[in-house]
Amino acid sequence: MPAISRRALDLGTENAFVVLAEVNALIRQGKDIISFCIGQPDFHTPVNIQDAAVKAIREGRHGYTPSAGINELREAVARNVGRSRGLAVEPGDVVVAAGAKPFIGYTVLSTTDFGAGDEVIYPNPGFPIYDSQIRTNGAVPVPISLRESRAFNFDPNELEDRITPKTKLLILNSPHNPTGGVIPRTEMEAIAEILRRHEQIWVFADEIYGRLVYDGEFCSIASLPDMQERTIIADGWSKTWAMTGWRLGFAVNRRLAPSFTTWITNTESCASHISQWAGVEALDGSQDDAQRMRDIFFERRNLIVRLLNQVPGVTCQSPGGAFYVWPNVTEACALIGARDSEEFRVRLLNDAGVAVLADIHFGPRVAGEGQHIRFSYAASNEAIERGVERMADFIRRNTVARASAA
Repeated sequence: MPAISRRALDLGTENAFVVLAEVNALIRQGKDIISFCIGQPDFHTPVNIQDAAVKAIREGRHGYTPSAGINELREAVARNVGRSRGLAVEPGDVVVAAGAKPFIGYTVLSTTDFGAGDEVIYPNPGFPIYDSQIRTNGAVPVPISLRESRAFNFDPNELEDRITPKTKLLILNSPHNPTGGVIPRTEMEAIAEILRRHEQIWVFADEIYGRLVYDGEFCSIASLPDMQERTIIADGWSKTWAMTGWRLGFAVNRRLAPSFTTWITNTESCASHISQWAGVEALDGSQDDAQRMRDIFFERRNLIVRLLNQVPGVTCQSPGGAFYVWPNVTEACALIGARDSEEFRVRLLNDAGVAVLADIHFGPRVAGEGQHIRFSYAASNEAIERGVERMADFIRRNTVARASAA
């Protein structure tokens, strides 16, 4: 039989979808599962956006578009990014793709050379596709640790230590998946100051959760002096407007826009024509639904943090943004005799019917940081209350059983 390439066999994945497959298998068996494992808003796409897509279909706007996107959408993105980040952005700086995720790979491909030893610094824990795309595209992954004591940010001094002459790209994600951490302006300024001493480094700013900040302000590193030209802003529609399945995202960088366009021509051809017109309406139309969804996520954050901090053996910081919490379950693991967060996760799913992700699904566990799991609180208040209560009951039951056995 013909062989499969090592690159394909070694390609990483997004473990949220792996666990989701486990969850769906249990549901098919008749199990009652409350799932917090997928980062997807549980809202319908706003009606005005749906209507714009239907209108596009009726008007025959369902063929190929330019690879970089329709002019109307690139203009709308330029206005929106300029307004929200205080930047001068031209439509030609904008490239649209089938989601924001493809730009991770396109950026690595456009800023590093395969097998040349070029290094990419990225957050750990972090979105697993960062590491996957760095490795499969022949660059060297250099994780930088996010720490609970720093509200799940990295120490800028540690960034300075990680930089070498081979460093070509830094990935920043704020608000952050999986922790919900937000990089405050003071730390962003410290990062920018370090980067000014290293002119060879590009910055990939993953800002997909930028509209979902609850504490403080959202700060884009591109808005700081000397940073816009070397920063790739990546954002999209999936989280803010509940449009995950519409597959629509964008990147903004003047120098790299032609390269991104060529990559899209070679891979996707273009984003969905229909989705692009929906994207215009999302940006230019009423923002009432987007604000309503953001306010509900804020209320859910407060609810789940309060409830988790009442669970035996669990402590949970209040995240500044996104729709994730990253509770520390080190003591809970000890209480039930679980060797780590992954065993805790598996037992919680099969015993209590609660689906979460473990810290190792987002990179190597950070030394000295203990055990963590991720909840996505893109779920109803009722689901949050029932799920956290099931987890508390699971810990209490198994703690009693362990104590009795001893």
